[in-house]
Amino acid sequence: MRTRRYSLRNPFTVPAPGRVAAPPSAPAAAPGRLADPDRVAQPLSMEEPFSLRPRPARALTVSELTRQIQMLLEQAFPAVWVEGEVSEVSYHTSGHLYFTLKDSHNVLKCVAWRQTRERLKFTLETGMQAVCLGRVGLYAKKASLYQLYVEQVEPKGVGALQLAFEQRMDKLKKEGLFEEERKRPLPAFPQRIGIVTSPAGAAIQDILKILKGQVGVVLRPVPVQGEGAAEAIVQGIRDLNSLDGIDLLIVGRGGGSLEDLWAFNEEVVARAIFSSRLPVISAVGHEHNVMISDLVADLRAPTPTKAAEQVLAQRRGTLDRLLTIVEEPAFAQPEEWLEELEEQMGEFEERLLAGSPQTFILQKAQRLQGLREILVSETRRSLEKWEGRVDGLGGRLNALSPLAVLERGYSITFDEKGKIVKAAAELEVGDRMETRLHQGRFTSRVESTQG
Repeated sequence: MRTRRYSLRNPFTVPAPGRVAAPPSAPAAAPGRLADPDRVAQPLSMEEPFSLRPRPARALTVSELTRQIQMLLEQAFPAVWVEGEVSEVSYHTSGHLYFTLKDSHNVLKCVAWRQTRERLKFTLETGMQAVCLGRVGLYAKKASLYQLYVEQVEPKGVGALQLAFEQRMDKLKKEGLFEEERKRPLPAFPQRIGIVTSPAGAAIQDILKILKGQVGVVLRPVPVQGEGAAEAIVQGIRDLNSLDGIDLLIVGRGGGSLEDLWAFNEEVVARAIFSSRLPVISAVGHEHNVMISDLVADLRAPTPTKAAEQVLAQRRGTLDRLLTIVEEPAFAQPEEWLEELEEQMGEFEERLLAGSPQTFILQKAQRLQGLREILVSETRRSLEKWEGRVDGLGGRLNALSPLAVLERGYSITFDEKGKIVKAAAELEVGDRMETRLHQGRFTSRVESTQG
């Protein structure tokens, strides 16, 4: 009868055939290295019963065997991507992140050390499908537990930045940071603004080009992308809030990728804008870029250029309203306005007397006379007060108002759309124009153009 021969190789050692076991005094394997196979193990043969196999000179200790298993695992799986459902998420006080990945059959323990967790843009949540990159190793205090030491985590089916954006949006919205009711109007006539942006970027150049020196500018230079940018932007907002004489802030930068713009999605920037003493205009990227800073700010401008235009529009709107008030009869011709008011009050008194019993008329007439005197007195007092304020505003308006220029013999010409004509090239023969003078205005048509 032919005898079958079987050989089994110890999976945790690499034996060298033909060598003799070490004597009992052989030293143990150094920690972190595989034990010498000649000293601790030999190929097994099935020629004789396993129970009759002679014992080696020295057996492996539990720690030695554990170290060898750990080394084999780390060598076999130094970097592996693992996909599964996230569960048992625990953010430890030490800063480390513990969780498990599971599928329908097995569970894998995972740990992300503090440095790795701080790099995560989103919050890991139970039930999320995730893909993790890491190395496989043994937990030193529990050798029977192997786990994945995670270096990178990505949500499955959606980008990490997009998921982080959505999670942060939900969190801040629940806290009320996006509520329209809490947002403040811009100052009526901003004279000095603070800008938080990069001094080397296109944003500051675009803003200055639009303002053309009409508004004072205080630039707080900050990096607007990369590590530490969010913290620098926060400090810039705080620094400008501590200064006197600034009316509002513009916080922003030019266009770029989502990664480039990410600092304006950071929670610390959103909270700094929310806590700002001064109204904030957020102007990040282009019109299609919507950052969390845009949603928290008092006003969102699609671009830095639009932010500067909004500042000037605010000033023009205030000047137009002041001009309208000054042209009202109560201010332009106060004496005539008072006389007309007295006439109207007299007519009202006559109507009351004509339609009432004598005693009632006398009582109401006396009351009316008293009210009229009070009204006239209070009106005159209010007008005197307003005259003083208007005189003060008049000096400021005179330097800015086109009316002062008109008084010196100049005129302003508007095209058919009401736009100011600055060059003959903007007109064509036959166009209708309206010209405003110091006193009055007239309409004309273009017969010829030059220049």
